[in-house]
This record gives sequence, structure tokens and C-alpha cells, in this order.
Amino acid sequence: MSALFPTYARWNITPVKGIGSKLIDADGKEYLDFISGIAVCNLGHCHPKVVSAVEEQMKKIWHVSNLFQIEGQEQVAKHLVDHSVGDYVFFCNSGAEANEAAIKLARKSTGKHHIVSLTNSFHGRTLGSMAATGQDKIHQGFGPLLTEFSYIEMNDTHALKNAVTDKTAAIMVEVIQGEGGIRLMSEEYAEALKAICDQFGCLLIIDEVQTGIGRTGTAFAYEQLALSPDIITVAKGLGNGFPVGALIGKEHLKEAFSPGSHGSTFGGNPLAMAAAQAVLTEVFNPKLLKSVQENGEWFKLELEQKLGKYSIVEEIRGKGLMLGVACQMEVAPIIKDCMEKGLLVLPAGPKVLRILPPLVATKNELERASEILVTVFQKLEQKQSVNI
Repeated sequence: MSALFPTYARWNITPVKGIGSKLIDADGKEYLDFISGIAVCNLGHCHPKVVSAVEEQMKKIWHVSNLFQIEGQEQVAKHLVDHSVGDYVFFCNSGAEANEAAIKLARKSTGKHHIVSLTNSFHGRTLGSMAATGQDKIHQGFGPLLTEFSYIEMNDTHALKNAVTDKTAAIMVEVIQGEGGIRLMSEEYAEALKAICDQFGCLLIIDEVQTGIGRTGTAFAYEQLALSPDIITVAKGLGNGFPVGALIGKEHLKEAFSPGSHGSTFGGNPLAMAAAQAVLTEVFNPKLLKSVQENGEWFKLELEQKLGKYSIVEEIRGKGLMLGVACQMEVAPIIKDCMEKGLLVLPAGPKVLRILPPLVATKNELERASEILVTVFQKLEQKQSVNI
């Protein structure tokens, strides 16, 4: 009997080794891992430069606390601000923590408490980030949540205009909703966001926990909509599997996060910074980002051409190497069939198949994944035809 709380519906796979896009289980079976730890291992498993950086740091010092100057924090923070519209960085350990920090910073800096977020969003499972999440299933059973959150549909500009008032501290969004079904923000909605924030003087918080660190083909996904967020939150791909998160904020927010206003015992520790520095050096390389754009466009077109002909497929959507196959049926059996054939993918809601290859996945690996998906969908289509 397991001594673990049953908080996860675990798959019957025990991974023991990972190399690049490949995952190997305890029985020696190899899988093409197009989950990437849920958009975490953007450089694939055990990337040599990340491994080397962490090993080297382990021989020096692991932890000292944020009472001390930590050189790695300055280096990683500079990387993040140089590739974003932000000016300052706060380090933590996860996306939920980064979003908690964003909520606190928005409330403290504006003196207001109301925050607008989107239905189908996902910002974490702590009480504050859970309150920001616009999904009832995440809220159920936990009693009263942090107050003064409103939820509106993405891409509904009328709802946006009605939701924001002069008492609104911030609007908190994902430009591509990951857990919510790979739903993309429209250019029209992005323009409305900018206008509303300017009109009411509220902050724009963009959660890039899943979309950031090169996942969509640019350093951050908001760049593709010409947005200029006041606060950006990142985690997942930042450490390639080493726990690390960050909040990036603009100059005008600096005074609100003065000494004693917020903190983290482990946030920005030397090991995490060594991993993040190695990751950002690799991912923010223009050649890699260009390859993500090109491979993402090719892979999306490949899926549209090969899967789009099946009646159970409604749409292929996404950007870069963050793609979703929207289906007319629940995708749980599709995921199981893919797994049996050596491809790991996951859901984004009950009827969307989420595909998150490592950013370093080769064209051959993308082709192999496409072949497996075609085999699985073809079998399902035939089965449905027989049942009819």
C-alpha cells in the first residue's frame, strides 16, 4: 500500500531514465515523451549543459538563504529582463508561487483588490492562485476563496469592458490557455486588453508559466500579440525540471516589493540559478527559437493534413511546440492508445489532446509522433464507423 496521498490519478508507468525526447520505464520500454514534464523539460531530459551546470554548482554551495548576495540570481535576472519588457525579478520555486507573488504585488502596488481573470484559466493550486483560476472543479471542496476575483470568457471584449472598473487592480491572463484546452487569445482581444488597462490604470499580469521560455517560438508568448505586461510569471521550463519560478515586473512596481514585503526560503537558491542560467543560455539562442517556430509550423500543418480528415477531429490549434487536437470525444482512450504505441501525450480538458514536445525534438521524432497519432485516430475512426 502506498504511503502517498492519492492526489494524482497516476499512469501505470515508472520512468527510470530520460535522454532528450526519450523516456525509458522500469520494464525497459522506450517512449517518445511529448509531455516534457508538462512543458517543463523544454531542452529534453538530462540536457548535458544543464546537468553540467548543476553538477558544478553542487560542488560549490547549495543553499545560503536570501540574506546573502547570490551571484547566480543577478545573472538569471539579467537574462530575463533582457528578453522581456520587465525590469526586476523575484525568484521562487514554482508557477503557483510566482502567481501568488503577482497577486500580492498587484494588490500592494495599486492599493486595490479586485482582479479579473478568465474562465478556463489555470494559475495554480494555492489559495490565491486557485482563486485566480477560472475553473469550478479546481475550487470545489475548499470553502471560501480569496475574494474579489471576477471571471470572464477569453476573447469576449464586451465582457472585458463590463468587468473592469476603477477598483480593479489587475487583469490576469494566459495568452494561450494550457490546461483550459490550448485556447489562443485573439489580436482583437489583446488590443482591447491594452486599451482597458490604459483607461482604468490597472495592471496587466500575463501568466507565462506554460507558454514561456521559448515554448511558442519566442522567449515569451505575449511578444506575438505586441502586449506589454506589467507582470510576467514563469516557472516550468525555466529550470528544465529543477524547481524554480520567477516573477518579472516593471520599474514602477519596485517600491511595492521592498525589504520584508515578500520572500522565499528556497527561491533563487544557487542550484536553481545554475540550472536556469544554463537553460536560458540555450533556449534564448535565436537559432533555437527559430527552429521552434519552423518545426512548430511544420508539425501543426502535418497534423492538420493527416488528422484533420477524421470526423472525430474538430481543430488543430496552438503555437510553436504547444499544440492541441480538439476532438468530438473524450481523449482519455486516445492517450492510452498512444501510450501503448510509445508516444506520451496528455489532455487539456476532457476533449483536447495536448502535445508538448521538447523544443529540441528532431524532425524525425515529430514525424514518428505524427505516424503514431495517425495510426491511433485511424483505428478510432474505423471503430466508430463499425458502431454506426
